[in-house]
Amino acid sequence: MTLTQKSCFAMNLFVLLLLPITGTGTGEYSSLHRVLNSHGLPAGLFPQSVRSFKLDQTGHLEVHLDRPCLAQYETRVFFNSVVRAKLSFGQLKVLDGMSRQKLFLWLPVKDIKVTDPSSGVIVIDIGLAYKHLSLPRFEDSPICTSHFGTSSLSFSLIGFT
Repeated sequence: MTLTQKSCFAMNLFVLLLLPITGTGTGEYSSLHRVLNSHGLPAGLFPQSVRSFKLDQTGHLEVHLDRPCLAQYETRVFFNSVVRAKLSFGQLKVLDGMSRQKLFLWLPVKDIKVTDPSSGVIVIDIGLAYKHLSLPRFEDSPICTSHFGTSSLSFSLIGFT
């Protein structure tokens, strides 16, 4: 390999490393699973309706869903069509787009943490309280439904529709 070929190879490698991780299409669901798993988080944090996602070098994650929807884990979770978060090892700091039902209220999810995988617990922080949920519940992505039923009034009252 000549010096010019080596420098071109090095430059191409450098550019590839600087590009954000993105995905679109049918493999999106499994690609996001791999990204979450590589950051020490369970694969099923997002519903099956993931259309695309972007992850930059600083850990800013943007997940696009087909539509706003509800998912059922041990509690109900509402996802906007776009969820923005900061991803680091064992933690997803939600910036925008995810809410959890607490009694009759929908409160924004602030943080999702797996501090000790051997504990079998994932911690959801909604600002006012922490919810400890079973980690195996998040192994598979839930099916997200757009049917809100009587809850749609709650969503529109606090601006989630």
